[in-house]
Amino acid sequence: MKKWSVTQNLTFREQLDAGIRYFDLRVSSKPGDADQEIYFIHGLFGIRVWDGLMEIDSFLTQHPQEIVFLDFNHFYAMDEAHHKRLILRIQEAFGNKLCSACSVESMTLQTLWEKKSQVLIFYHCPFYKQYPFLWPGKKIPAPWANTTSVRKLILFLETTLSERSPHGSFHVSQAILTPRVKTIARGLVGGLKNTLVHRNLPAILDWVKTQKPGALGVNIITSDFVDLVKYLQCFLPQDHSQRSFLNFSHPGQMLPRSSSPPQDHASQDHERPLTLL
Repeated sequence: MKKWSVTQNLTFREQLDAGIRYFDLRVSSKPGDADQEIYFIHGLFGIRVWDGLMEIDSFLTQHPQEIVFLDFNHFYAMDEAHHKRLILRIQEAFGNKLCSACSVESMTLQTLWEKKSQVLIFYHCPFYKQYPFLWPGKKIPAPWANTTSVRKLILFLETTLSERSPHGSFHVSQAILTPRVKTIARGLVGGLKNTLVHRNLPAILDWVKTQKPGALGVNIITSDFVDLVKYLQCFLPQDHSQRSFLNFSHPGQMLPRSSSPPQDHASQDHERPLTLL
């Protein structure tokens, strides 16, 4: 099942170096685990959340103008004590780098830099109400097509973009195909990457290339196996002063690979609201 559970080949650090700035995260405790440790999960258990947070914090410390979105949207086998432990870990990892929830429209790179804020945490659980640095999940909707058909996926992406709210929240376009049970049975040996992603990536990338950022355009795009293609080249205009902020990702996934070292992907127009691709 590992070939159907893994959605990224790169570590957090490698994805960050590639240009990724948004992570779709699912977490879980291990039933019977006395130390109440929390792990990343997507079908199978991954690394400890603490280890992943440390990778991300190390990158941010080295690149003080980079901004990262962490979207904790699925929680498994977690009671109140587990949530408190996870939130404490987030606080310990990022400290003053955490950005308090506020109006989306009021956020610009300049305001984040002035506050030295680098991390936005979205928490799809009522516990967000108890902590000012946790953003409610409703601030970052991520409609899910749940299909193996690339044609249906693209139609879904177009429809949800046309219906997205132009104000008050970010928006995630999940450019991913989801296998059915019969899909897994037929491609048990090949896995997700070889059965669905490789075959359909060109059509998905063609759609990505036609998109523009803005109030009714794309904001954040998630993709499996971001190492397969240089997504970032689809969005960087020749006139760099026109870009505002770039991003991508899925369970542990994020933005496209850049052909250059991890320099700050910030716009020269620092006062424009954030736009994540």
